[in-house]
Amino acid sequence: MTTLLALYRRPEGGPEAQAAFERRYASEHLPLVAGTPGLRKTIVQRVISALGGETDLILATLMVFDDRAALDAGLASDAMRAAGRNLREIAPGLSTLLVLEDAPELAPGASLPVDTVQNIAEGSS
Repeated sequence: MTTLLALYRRPEGGPEAQAAFERRYASEHLPLVAGTPGLRKTIVQRVISALGGETDLILATLMVFDDRAALDAGLASDAMRAAGRNLREIAPGLSTLLVLEDAPELAPGASLPVDTVQNIAEGSS
């Protein structure tokens, strides 16, 4: 799996500006993203805190694709280009986009079901 992770910072202008951004993000931006070819799943989460400090991040959106080729094709699509233009309009300078790929070799037990991890921890399999 390859994921496009979008992180959004709090806009200037207080709670009213944030509410306006979130309203336009939900009503304008996400419908454009939804039309992206190869997009398997979109997850939008609100940032509620940062461990050990403060953050200006307010939203994180994960857009999941089968692989890098599917992501690249999606990024080149009319739908994603329209979403990019919309994002520059509603959140200029407020986003950071990261490309993530699974790394099972770094945490082989992390993808195991919870009951399997518990069995391993208890010494049985």
